[in-house]
Amino acid sequence: IDNALYYHRNPQEPERTLDWTGCGNSVNLNEPLVLRVALDSLRRWVSEFGVDGFRFDLASTLARGTARVQYDFQPDGAFLSAVAQDPLLCNCLLVAEPWDLGLGGYRLGGFPTGWLEWNDRFRDTQRGFWLQHQNAPGEFATRLAGSSDVFNPALRGAHSSVNFITAHDGFTLRDLVSYAHRHNQANGEDNRDGHGHNLSINNGVEGPTQSADILAARARQSRALLAVLLLALGTPMLLAGDELGHTQRGNNNAYCQDNPISWIDWAQADASLRDFVRGALALRRSLPLLQSHAWWAPVATASQPGAVWYRADGHPMEQADWTLDDHGALMVLLCAAKTPLQDVAPQQVLILINAEGQEAAFTLRPGAWLLRLSTDNGFVALPGDNEAQDKAQRLQSQQTLPPTSLWIATLEGAAPHTPGDLSA
Repeated sequence: IDNALYYHRNPQEPERTLDWTGCGNSVNLNEPLVLRVALDSLRRWVSEFGVDGFRFDLASTLARGTARVQYDFQPDGAFLSAVAQDPLLCNCLLVAEPWDLGLGGYRLGGFPTGWLEWNDRFRDTQRGFWLQHQNAPGEFATRLAGSSDVFNPALRGAHSSVNFITAHDGFTLRDLVSYAHRHNQANGEDNRDGHGHNLSINNGVEGPTQSADILAARARQSRALLAVLLLALGTPMLLAGDELGHTQRGNNNAYCQDNPISWIDWAQADASLRDFVRGALALRRSLPLLQSHAWWAPVATASQPGAVWYRADGHPMEQADWTLDDHGALMVLLCAAKTPLQDVAPQQVLILINAEGQEAAFTLRPGAWLLRLSTDNGFVALPGDNEAQDKAQRLQSQQTLPPTSLWIATLEGAAPHTPGDLSA
């Protein structure tokens, strides 16, 4: 390959390439021939193999300009503009990892309309809130509500945020609640590789254990993290294997492990966790309020759902409450306004959150609330399912939530799901 053409070069040492990827070089998509190779490759994957989308690793590198603009990120640069104008690629799912290793490479929220972006702020906030008892509820609520502070200024929808707890880089979900430290010795780099700041927890024992109490705590934490991922406003991303309890034995940088360390062990799949994820996904699909592309507003309208936040004692959250680091118990009421075509009450969803290490007492909003999901025991009951309806627990006005748990309840008699309606 022609290095001088294909890669960004160091202006002071032209024989050297600039490395914003950690791989020794960075492809220069400002060159027309290089851009053509990239676009032709993407088009072939779509037209010949039926691929419907792409996730771009270290995507900020692909949007960097030339030396003339100090290699700065260019949201209207050659590559991003070409993709937007291509009649085939513009209809694909386009997901950016919105950072690279270079100066000014962190660009969360900076990609153009039509792109989705990995939201690491969602990941770190949820890990800290649920596992480390960190982060004030204001940060938690902002991420749960789609990160409007990141995406709304550019008039992008809530779906632009790709919410995730784990990814191929880093711990699996099971390892996130089983290891306080990385264990990458098998990678041959003396355990120096991989992130050291994981916001993980081992619950008292590093790695495998036979303790029933520790295993139960890990299971509760896993279900809580999965539930908050699936109910958050935005586009959820679930790491393959997390729904089965997949472990990499504490290795959080297993890119080089094409062996049992990274392989999914289907024989050891956690059936109860799989069933919980299946039920939680079905519940998400049955509740349009959890799928809205519109931002949650303080007051619901016919086209925009509303979200009202409450303390555990039932009083509305006040300004001071949002900044309390030890305030891990709160509620949010989601409501779609009644439209002229509805002859029943608008859909309402009540989410009770207890991220604290002890039980928390809740005073519920008035109404006949039916419990649809509880992460403390893995219970899921779908609206419209007669058998599940019989199992759905009617909540009392006073409820106690176990530690590290999340409940979802719906208002009895509220408007049912209308197929295709994701905003009301």
